[in-house]
Amino acid sequence: MIGQRFETSGAHFAFTDRWGGVSAVPYEELNLGGAVGDDPAAVRTNRTRAAGELGLDPARVVWMNQVHGADVAVVDGPWNRGSADAVPAVDAIVTATRGLALAVLTADCVPVLLADPVAGVAAAAHAGRPGMVAGVVPAAVKAMTGLGADPARITARTGPAVCGRCYEVPEAMRAEVAAVEPAAYAETSWGTPAVDVAAGVRAQLERLGVRDVEDAGVCTLESRDHYSYRRDRTTGRLAGYVWLI
Repeated sequence: MIGQRFETSGAHFAFTDRWGGVSAVPYEELNLGGAVGDDPAAVRTNRTRAAGELGLDPARVVWMNQVHGADVAVVDGPWNRGSADAVPAVDAIVTATRGLALAVLTADCVPVLLADPVAGVAAAAHAGRPGMVAGVVPAAVKAMTGLGADPARITARTGPAVCGRCYEVPEAMRAEVAAVEPAAYAETSWGTPAVDVAAGVRAQLERLGVRDVEDAGVCTLESRDHYSYRRDRTTGRLAGYVWLI
């Protein structure tokens, strides 16, 4: 259920795998995405189970309406689900509220979790290829610093995502991405053009002064324990969680 979990100086990070939930094929089992065609009741159950495994109140987990952009929202509590725009279209959320968990959904994109426990600021970002190029991670770090975070103190954890050896793209697309972020230039294991989004994210963080950066080391396309949109198309979503105590 919780594939990987990290703790450091009051900051908590966790990434799920696909097991331990109630969703049926093709979403089996722990699908946490509410917009992929799965039974909403199953998704609610899965989110409750995952939160319970982490010792979190599921009502205190903040999710996003992810759109592959670079917009950021600062939150101090769960969205007001009674309003028409309850969950805004953003790809990063930031909070200075301890105990409030931030969640990001992925199925090949890079989930980026950030925390400065000293300042009491955390962030979760969804960095697919378009979001990485648009600068969603720098935007999240900028929002964190606006709340008192120091890049030198920020801990960053990136979760399971498709790796540069597997993320094949047309040559023109690789060139466009590399023109913005050279570190993302890659080649597949079979010798064709590719993009390494995680490498691009790491380079962006390093330029911002974030030095404590670790990757989960899991390629979603290669791992049957994780969801991969590129492999399966119709599939579930993994989640990354970050919170401060």
